[in-house]
Amino acid sequence: MKFLTRLRRRIGGLIPSSASAAATLDAALQLELSRELSRLQGELRASMPHNPGSRGFKVYSQSDEDGILEDICSRLGVESGAFAEIGCGDGRENNTHYLLLKGWRGVWIDADSSNIRAIRAALPASSRLRVIEAMVTRESVVQTLQPAVASLGSALDLLSIDIDGNDLAIARAAIASLHPKIVVGEYNAKFPYPMVVEVAYVPQHQWHGDDYHGASLAAWIEQLAPQYQLVSCNLAGTNSFFVRSDLADRFQQYPPEMVYQRPRFHLTALRAGHAPSLSHLKQVLADFPVTSGEESL
Repeated sequence: MKFLTRLRRRIGGLIPSSASAAATLDAALQLELSRELSRLQGELRASMPHNPGSRGFKVYSQSDEDGILEDICSRLGVESGAFAEIGCGDGRENNTHYLLLKGWRGVWIDADSSNIRAIRAALPASSRLRVIEAMVTRESVVQTLQPAVASLGSALDLLSIDIDGNDLAIARAAIASLHPKIVVGEYNAKFPYPMVVEVAYVPQHQWHGDDYHGASLAAWIEQLAPQYQLVSCNLAGTNSFFVRSDLADRFQQYPPEMVYQRPRFHLTALRAGHAPSLSHLKQVLADFPVTSGEESL
């Protein structure tokens, strides 16, 4: 990593051979990452002043998605909506943990049984959160989501998908029935706009850690149009943000080649304070227990 090379030079060629040396190097890395994010946000404000990407920050998201979503929701007037996140992980780092703390309610779905076990062990059953273990496919996503979303008592405001494979195919199937206001989709930033690239649809697709995953930004734009319009990408080059077209007049439209962000995956190493946990969420959800007849975790 170029950052580490520069940092070692900057702090006298220090190699982390001890705990204190490693801590010093890590602190320097965090400072450098913070500076780069601030610089990139400044450049974005200068070229696209109304792009939500310049307002990003991290609380529980992988990178700057929490702040981008906060800005988008503010413009739409959505203060405490309903979400569904497919590929929620173990709950400690995703796009909707922060929203739950802010009063949202939603559905977490993940195919990894160890992730679901960790969530269920840490969190109380709550009317604010449905947790589902499922390998979602294009054919099953609506059947999986519809009853869960219906139990939240309102229409879907946000759909977030990050499953390193059939993200776009599943997103298209879901939005055709659920029509969320906002769609967040992981895109394969290796392929710059206007390249249209997408993995062949295989229901049980498994990512092998290489570049054969997901779809390029151009593929997302092409297949979600005209129902949805691109409004931002995060600066790490991992997630794209779309708004339903009937609401898109609240956002300045910029050319997609400008909105596209190249891969800067090192920015995901930027931390937001101490290590994330589910402890604060546990407290919040405990105030909204499952009542008789409700289904939750």
